[in-house]
Amino acid sequence: MLRTLIILVLVVTAAAGAKVWHDTMRDPVVQRLSIVSKALDPGTAPITIALLADIHVAGPDMPPSRLNRIVGQVNALQPDLVAIAGDLISEKRTATHVYTPEEIVAPLGKVNAPLGVVIVPGNHDHWSDWSALRKQIAKHPHLTVLANSAAQFGPLAVGGSDDAFTGRDDLEATFGAMAPLTGPRIVVTHSPDIFPQVPVDVDLTLAGHTHCGQIAYPRGGAPATMSDYGDLYSCGVSRQHGKTMVTSAGLGTSLLPIRLFTAPEVWLIEIRPPQR
Repeated sequence: MLRTLIILVLVVTAAAGAKVWHDTMRDPVVQRLSIVSKALDPGTAPITIALLADIHVAGPDMPPSRLNRIVGQVNALQPDLVAIAGDLISEKRTATHVYTPEEIVAPLGKVNAPLGVVIVPGNHDHWSDWSALRKQIAKHPHLTVLANSAAQFGPLAVGGSDDAFTGRDDLEATFGAMAPLTGPRIVVTHSPDIFPQVPVDVDLTLAGHTHCGQIAYPRGGAPATMSDYGDLYSCGVSRQHGKTMVTSAGLGTSLLPIRLFTAPEVWLIEIRPPQR
């Protein structure tokens, strides 16, 4: 009886370990969404945006070599624009290796998107050496940091909020910078908690930060949401007052280098014109 119990415990432990390893290290799931923007003329070709978040480059789970592979997968999706919703870095205490800003940014230099790459900072970026990270980003002309600012990316008006979790966001400045821009209006933010303050004329808000819990329950939901609004905006697609937001589960990990029932993911979002 005791031997059987020991074997059962070992089997269950091995199965749980295999599940954690799979959920943490698997290739990202590609989630898809299509929305309509009245800012596009009928007959205009759709525009695609790939959303990445919470890359958290650090050992053991997200070395630059793994990020290189993910960048290749993103390039294969052929997005017009790539948005990175913060937390490029991770200095978690459980990390087996902390990489340099140059090592962290180098794989992102290989992203291939005709309209470029938008990056907003997250809380872990600010808790680390954000200035050094930003200097490395600036070496790649197609990588653009938006922090309480905005820019025109082809037909898209894109605003980027600095991190709300650490109190660095200035939404008045962000939306003010977007005002003179034209086309579908996109807001990129690390924390989804700014969503109630996003104007109704914004077509799409893109967020991360929550990891969809990182460690979740098998049937949905998670013990921790990392949002002041609980699970209201913490994962996936949220719609409110005609607005749409996508909160990504992200790619890497924080605190503990494990995921459970929350696969890493990349979102591919199509913005299409109204029908004629």
